[in-house]
Amino acid sequence: MRSAAEEATMIVRQEVRQKQREDKLLVKLKLKFSESIYLPPAAAFIALFLLWEAAVRLLNVNPVTLPAPTAVVRELVGSIAFYLPHAWVTLYEALLGFFLGMAVAITAGIFMAHSRLLERMLLPIAILANVTPIMAIAPLFILWFGFDALPKVLIAAIITFFPMLINSIMGFRSIDENHLEYMNSLHASKREIFTKLRLPNSLPYLFSAARTCVSLSVMGAVVGEWSGSTEGLGNIIMMSSNYMQTERMFSAIFMLAIMGICLTNIVRFIEIKLLSWHVSSNRGI
Repeated sequence: MRSAAEEATMIVRQEVRQKQREDKLLVKLKLKFSESIYLPPAAAFIALFLLWEAAVRLLNVNPVTLPAPTAVVRELVGSIAFYLPHAWVTLYEALLGFFLGMAVAITAGIFMAHSRLLERMLLPIAILANVTPIMAIAPLFILWFGFDALPKVLIAAIITFFPMLINSIMGFRSIDENHLEYMNSLHASKREIFTKLRLPNSLPYLFSAARTCVSLSVMGAVVGEWSGSTEGLGNIIMMSSNYMQTERMFSAIFMLAIMGICLTNIVRFIEIKLLSWHVSSNRGI
């Protein structure tokens, strides 16, 4: 006959083994999930690369018009010391603009989510700023603020602002009325309702906008560099276009694409870590 202690030990061991099996299954599922996210885009990029290379070679395309991707990669790798300082400049401008636009948009979204009157007053101004072509604003910013980083940062902030504002308003209003009534029944303060209910519920909306806006901020920085700059990847593209240096132009475009993909995936990684409780963190989007 087994004692009670032995039976308890056996039960604990069975539970531990069951937990280990569940953990192994979870790891396998996570690996499959990761593969399902990254394999299709990687396959698409490889297919596009091969198709581009084949088209250039078979059709005998003039390299000044469209260089082969292998030639672009050789140019990029061989002159990486030239491109990296310019990439850092563009990244600096884009990130500063992204965080500035995000901070202003979230702050405005908090107030507008709590006041319909304020929303009716300020939202048309935000829409006006959003529909105004950024290429029309960029030269004015260069004229007003000079050729340093400030105008590029402001352009990146403007292009980031509107999507983040709309999602902020939606996020801070997307609360369950039953949860709100429950917190009111507990006599929770406005600060407690905000920090424990509104803010957590808004995070999926904010991260969804951030994934879009972080790449838009790179676009804004490049537009600013086109309008007036002596450094940055946008400046390389503009100067290469003037001198018909197509390989150099495509190399800068490649670096911008890599930068946008990396920034978007960093935001996505942070979202998955912080919002593991939300269904959106388990989707491959």
